[in-house]
Amino acid sequence: MAGSDTTATALAPPDTVKILIAGGFGVGKTTLVGSVSEITPLRTEEPLTAAGLGIDDLDGIEEKRATTVALDFGRITISRELVLYLFGTPGQQRFWFMWNDLAIGALGAVVLVDVRRPECSFAAIDFFERRGIPFVVAVNGFHGAHPYPAEDIRDALALPAHVRVLLCDARERESCRDVLIALIDQLIADAGNAN
Repeated sequence: MAGSDTTATALAPPDTVKILIAGGFGVGKTTLVGSVSEITPLRTEEPLTAAGLGIDDLDGIEEKRATTVALDFGRITISRELVLYLFGTPGQQRFWFMWNDLAIGALGAVVLVDVRRPECSFAAIDFFERRGIPFVVAVNGFHGAHPYPAEDIRDALALPAHVRVLLCDARERESCRDVLIALIDQLIADAGNAN
């Protein structure tokens, strides 16, 4: 009998968890999903056009040439028992209406922050706090730089103590994987505390 339990476990499909990757316009969400996904990510990027002038705030990200207009999607296998489905949200305010649909069924989120423009993070933080969706904050180190320690960022964003703040590089697979594992650890801890 014990052998059949082992076989059943080996044949059981992995648990899947929906995770949102959110944040302001140009913080690196598409980059994060692309760098960590084990499949070719689905992207809905379109070139920035003159129609966005005066609407899309390019302060500090003048080199940005394309933007997500619906979502990004990727997948990463954490273990034989756990697979994460990653849904990157669009960053521009005019596409925020999609966040409600994308949040359906999400167990947690990563709020990606650009310290050059921290004000772009407040809407995402507020979104998850209001809906009670657990999240971690990942500070994307553009050009590999992290000019501020995590605690200074926590204070600047007025985050409660239970929200983890992690430094990462959205271009680096291992860095992004570590952020996702930290979120899963948080979800497991929260579930244990609820019991």
